Amino acid sequence: MIYIREAHPTDGWQVPQNIREGILIPDPKTLEERRKVAQEFAKQFKLSISILVDTIDNQMEKAYTAWPDRIYVIDADGKIAFKGEPGPRGFKVNEVPPVLDKLLNASEQGNQSNAPSESRPSASP
Repeated sequence: MIYIREAHPTDGWQVPQNIREGILIPDPKTLEERRKVAQEFAKQFKLSISILVDTIDNQMEKAYTAWPDRIYVIDADGKIAFKGEPGPRGFKVNEVPPVLDKLLNASEQGNQSNAPSESRPSASP
């Protein structure tokens, strides 16, 4: 997961729903502030996956058109295997498992074909 800039900061485009839910986060001005917000996000949602934090100039958000959220799956070669539609309406988590299954199956098949074959004793006549 890559944590990008705030979609609805208190000092930007704040929405009533965030106010009702107590999601009141000012737009971080430094990378350290952004890291702290990402850490709080992970803690609040009890995430067990690694979270990378976008640079303060938003390089990843711009490169992947990720604002406000978007799902990508990156394969073992570092290539995009899946690119979801922009969120929140395009944020469809159920589209991801088939992509992951396909990647895992391909990986397992590749591992099996690369595995050394067992040497078997030859039958003697």
